[in-house]
Amino acid sequence: MERREEQPGAAGAGAAPALDFTVENVEKDPEWPAPAQSCAVLQALHQLYYDPNIENKNLAQKWLMQAQVSPQAWHFSWQLLQPDKVPEIQYFGASALHIKISRYWSDIPTDQYESLKAQLFTQITRFASGSKIVLTRLCVALASLALSMMPDAWPCAVADMVRLFQAEDSPVDGQGRCLALLELLTVLPEEFQTSRLPQYRKSLVRTSLAVECGAVFPLLEQLLQQPSSPSCVRQKVLKCFSSWVQLEVPLQDCEALIQAAFAALQDSELFDSSVEAIVNAISQPDAQRYVNTLLKLIPLVLGLQDQLRQAVQNGDMETSHGICRIAVALGENHSRALLDQVEHWQSFLALVNMIMFCTGIPGHFPVNETTSSLTLTFWYTLQDDILSFEAEKQAVYQQVYRPVYFQLVDVLLHKAQFPSDEEYGFWSSDEKEQFRIYRVDISDTLMYVYEMLGAELLSNLYDKLGRLLTSSEEPYSWQHTEALLYGFQSIAETIDVNYSDVVPGLIGLIPRISISNVQLADTVMFTIGALSEWLADHPVMINSVLPLVLHALGNPELSISSVSTLKKICRECKYDLPPYAANIVAVSQDVLMKQIHKNLPQEVHSSHPQPDMSRTDPPCSAPQTSQCMWLMQALGFLLSALQVEEILKNLHSLISPYIQQLEKLAEEIPNPSNKLAIVHILGLLSNLFTTLDVSHHEDDHEGPELRKLPVPQGPNPVVVVLQQVFQLIQKVLSKWLNDAQVVEAVCAIFEKSVKTLLDDFAPMVPQLCEMLGRMYSTIPQASALDLTRQLVHIFAHEPAHFPPIEALFLLVTSVTLTLFQQGPRDHPDIVDSFMQLLAQALKRKPDLFLCERLDVKAVFQCAVLALKFPEAPTVKASCGFFTELLPRCGEVEPVGKVVQEDGRMLLIAVLEAIGGQASRSLMDCFADILFALNKHCFSLLSVWIKEALQSPGFPSARLSPEQKDTFSQQILRERVNKRRVKEMVKEFTLLCRGLHGTDYTADY
Repeated sequence: MERREEQPGAAGAGAAPALDFTVENVEKDPEWPAPAQSCAVLQALHQLYYDPNIENKNLAQKWLMQAQVSPQAWHFSWQLLQPDKVPEIQYFGASALHIKISRYWSDIPTDQYESLKAQLFTQITRFASGSKIVLTRLCVALASLALSMMPDAWPCAVADMVRLFQAEDSPVDGQGRCLALLELLTVLPEEFQTSRLPQYRKSLVRTSLAVECGAVFPLLEQLLQQPSSPSCVRQKVLKCFSSWVQLEVPLQDCEALIQAAFAALQDSELFDSSVEAIVNAISQPDAQRYVNTLLKLIPLVLGLQDQLRQAVQNGDMETSHGICRIAVALGENHSRALLDQVEHWQSFLALVNMIMFCTGIPGHFPVNETTSSLTLTFWYTLQDDILSFEAEKQAVYQQVYRPVYFQLVDVLLHKAQFPSDEEYGFWSSDEKEQFRIYRVDISDTLMYVYEMLGAELLSNLYDKLGRLLTSSEEPYSWQHTEALLYGFQSIAETIDVNYSDVVPGLIGLIPRISISNVQLADTVMFTIGALSEWLADHPVMINSVLPLVLHALGNPELSISSVSTLKKICRECKYDLPPYAANIVAVSQDVLMKQIHKNLPQEVHSSHPQPDMSRTDPPCSAPQTSQCMWLMQALGFLLSALQVEEILKNLHSLISPYIQQLEKLAEEIPNPSNKLAIVHILGLLSNLFTTLDVSHHEDDHEGPELRKLPVPQGPNPVVVVLQQVFQLIQKVLSKWLNDAQVVEAVCAIFEKSVKTLLDDFAPMVPQLCEMLGRMYSTIPQASALDLTRQLVHIFAHEPAHFPPIEALFLLVTSVTLTLFQQGPRDHPDIVDSFMQLLAQALKRKPDLFLCERLDVKAVFQCAVLALKFPEAPTVKASCGFFTELLPRCGEVEPVGKVVQEDGRMLLIAVLEAIGGQASRSLMDCFADILFALNKHCFSLLSVWIKEALQSPGFPSARLSPEQKDTFSQQILRERVNKRRVKEMVKEFTLLCRGLHGTDYTADY
């Protein structure tokens, strides 16, 4: 067919002439190894499908993708559909047509619409009895054409499709035509959902399709209800209906088809398609408006209960899964609307009980059943809807549904139970992981249900656990005990149980549990950990559970649960632990020396989420040693509450073996094995100092009443230890200065100590500054800059510490500027950290920029260069530096001078980034710089921006002079609202990139 002029794409890298993509005379790229140089598309397809060489396949695929969008695709695609071609070739031809129609519709002259439509109808008719994959692609192409023509150029598209395929003069038999029509009608809404139509067009077409469903649904009803309709046709009808309901067709218009779909559930061949259609129809957001129709659906769903029970009895997981999906879709999407129908409360309660049956379906998830997990969200939704009613109505529904939720708790705890040890041993690692996630979902649900049931839920669990542990009639299963404890743990982890009257009884019951199983022991540990805050308020009970935790520390299978529980107890109860401190330190030291927790077993903790250690995450880079790091953090919390003499005594016994080992390692020639040992020891010290806080800074935000111990006088124990090992650390560094991991581990010790000790770290500042200077001068590393930033943040404003801080700042700045002269592109991490350091210096102590030895001009120019780095974090840090620097133009003379001299260079770099050289995700950062320039350097910016934007093609060739002028005026007018400037920059960058107004950026 004829078409407007279109520029073909390049055939591939290195191709000299532009390739002409036709079947007969397209010549392949000369680099292709195949001997033939004609019939390029056919040969390329042959190469794609049959050539064993992966490079040839990739080259062919790239070439064919370019061919599909070329002008010649309009011609060769029809030829590829000829009957003598194999389906793979025909499929490519059909796909090429779809791409041309969907992406290049504007290139088709309006007078060609009808001929293109007729050709597509002809091909679809021919393929109605041919290859199904080719038929589907042709239907998608025609659907795309219809959507582009609707509603003006083709107002009754769907009705015309139905009429044309019902014509008796077609050479194709009736069933073939029927299936082809159903395929076309099925893909039409699907193509609409994924189409690239502009938003205003999408709204028009959606309205048109909603009207056209009047031509579709009667046909579907007729075909579905006709006894003579073959199974393949009825299945296609259900799929077509499922596709159309996603266009938010009114539920009442779907009523007859939904009822027919329910009837089709009895046919095993139609079951899956029926379920999909019903669920899609029920789940439409607009469906809740049609309450009468929803009420009619409840009996239909309840009528499936016998089929559901039969499926469960026969182990038919697919059928039970499908019926559950239908029940949950109705309940979950429309619980509020159905609860509002008070006179129908019994039928809705029956639906709720049906969903309860699905939740408690027999068997272990995911091995014996996969249905119960579908229901969990329903219970959240139902509870939210009940609790959202006004008080009087809520009280009525609480009376009805509280017993249901107590039953739900029993069902969930039963489903959370582990299988027998023998059965669990046969489960795959994937099945165990799915079960672990399932139990986490149950845990979340129990926590949520507590809002409905309150303290009575804990009493209920406690009574059951008590009866189970004290009953002498029959031996209890560990699975039952573990599940009840898991319920307690789920609630106690997130709900404040400090005022619960059952927790003392629970703490008393825990030592009575006979622990003979890893999963049960794990849950006992996690339950104790969840109650650590309660123990802090009831310290007399600590002795009931602490021996269990210390005993569990010696079991590598309980590595995560025991260590995390001890850490929680030491953190929450540290002021009540001094009587137990010697024992805790001794056991922990023994465990650390024996390296019990160095390597985790492969399949432990399959029932629990990883504990939340976010308050003091270990910096260790080796996961297998993380429990050792947590243990050191626990000991840090513990020692914080002791007297200084006791702390030093315990520190000596605790870390002396590691110091001795480190001394030995410092003498050895560097190699990979002793490197790991060094990093491990440094990590242990770092984690210990992270939490060892004798000044109790962490408690300051909690209130003075929690500071149970006076702040000790004299040197801080951590500082004492650091001063003792300082020379040793320097010795280690001298041999490992080239190794980033060791340097990072050394810096981590001091960085964690500085963060924890704050002002108490002061005695170490001069010697640490000196060490950092030597380190960075020898081999610049980002970790040294990060530690320098911490020192600047905490100590730069104190006159006593300013001289060493200033000397270190000037030194690292000088070294980094030298690095920029040599080429900084290989060190984006150093540039990132340097920019953060500069920003921190400006924020905390701008006087650092007054020093004559600081080359502010060079710093400024390097920061401008950093704005052009491809690494987003580095660019963000550079933008952060400028947003701190520009407000100091007036108060810091060297800063004001350099901005006046080189500020235009900064503006150019910012505009280049906005023009397309930087990622769109960074536009807010560049907008911050523009805002700061406008606010603090307005007179300069007003000249610079006009001069810069006068350059032709800057910052983008896509911009008109009017657009650039509008942007500059908008920016210069806005000196108050930063959010508005960000919106301007986002709008402008889209114009620069040619993306403004496209669907691609609709959500940007």
